Amino acid sequence: MNLPEASRVAVTAIGANRLRSALTVLGVVIGVMSVVLLVAVGTGARNEVTAGVEDLGSNLLLVVPGSFDFGQAPTLSKFTIDDVEDIQRDLGDQVSVSGNLASGETVRAGSVSAFSSVLGATAEFDEVLNREVVRGEFLTESDVATGRRVAVLGSSAGAALFPDSDPIGKYVTIAGLRFRVLGVFDELGAALGVDRDSQVVVPITAAQRLFGTRRVDTIFVKAPDASQLDPITDRLRAVLSERLDDSEFSVLTQQEILGVAGQILDTLTLVLAAIAGISLLVGGIGVSNIMLVSVQERTREIGLRKALGARTRDITTQFLVEAIVLCGVGGVLGIALGVGLAEAASTFTPLPAAVTGWSVALAFGVSVGVGIAFGTFPARRAGRLDPVVALRYE
Repeated sequence: MNLPEASRVAVTAIGANRLRSALTVLGVVIGVMSVVLLVAVGTGARNEVTAGVEDLGSNLLLVVPGSFDFGQAPTLSKFTIDDVEDIQRDLGDQVSVSGNLASGETVRAGSVSAFSSVLGATAEFDEVLNREVVRGEFLTESDVATGRRVAVLGSSAGAALFPDSDPIGKYVTIAGLRFRVLGVFDELGAALGVDRDSQVVVPITAAQRLFGTRRVDTIFVKAPDASQLDPITDRLRAVLSERLDDSEFSVLTQQEILGVAGQILDTLTLVLAAIAGISLLVGGIGVSNIMLVSVQERTREIGLRKALGARTRDITTQFLVEAIVLCGVGGVLGIALGVGLAEAASTFTPLPAAVTGWSVALAFGVSVGVGIAFGTFPARRAGRLDPVVALRYE
């Protein structure tokens, strides 16, 4: 029996038991759909983080407390505003430096309130992080030096707190203190899991008083261009090492941030794929079980085929092809459903999802592989049946 003939017989056998075949395929459909959908979510998250980091600029250095390694516990920052000033003084006008301090707070404007990320920043924040003020103005050096209670709102924060009026010159209340609104940022979207449009930026000195701390969480340093990152990184480490131990801070480039974030997201994608693989395994077991039932039901048919000259290899091929067809059909349906759900999730929910060609090819290959793996035993069992015994089977 050649392959086209075996395929024809397999399709006929599957069509003769449509309901059972449909229920068998359902397990494979769910498994393949899960693989495509969950891998798409992992890939989408990776793309979103990569885009967020790249959006910061290739000439940006990030100084963070402790070691920035995969699996490393967060470290309490020992940076102060003095470190920001020392870096700016040492590196001079060739760089722009911004120190940041962040906390989640409820911001109120009259009877309207919104939960926002309140960010204490220096006057260079907008230049260093490429933030454009579309209405009003940004913080000045004088605002930071005096700790003036003024604020610049993200686009969505401004719209939420002042839905029917221009916020410029009006007041918002943060932790019981009033801040006058100086400006509103242009719309940017999320980056690294942070909704930048919901941020409220205030002078870092005012934020330190507001939160009762002297620390600075993060220091951003913008170099003139990417080619000068290495010497500037060396100077940064030298300046900070005068007051801090080398284990108390890390200086990161864009590529280093992407490398660590990539490790985390690769692990996430692998875990999601493994979870989906369990569904596919269950579907494969269902295929094997149904194929064994099919062999038992068609024992007399197998005996008759062998009596008419069919070889063991022919019978084995027939049943193996039947299992592969079942899983292949389930794979195609599962891929279509997974791609559809991924597109729907990306369009109608905040969940990032990006279907890639390799994940579709992998899902289909795995579904066919499941057919081979779980169809081999029933097929070999059918091929080894004794024709005399098979013909006598009731």
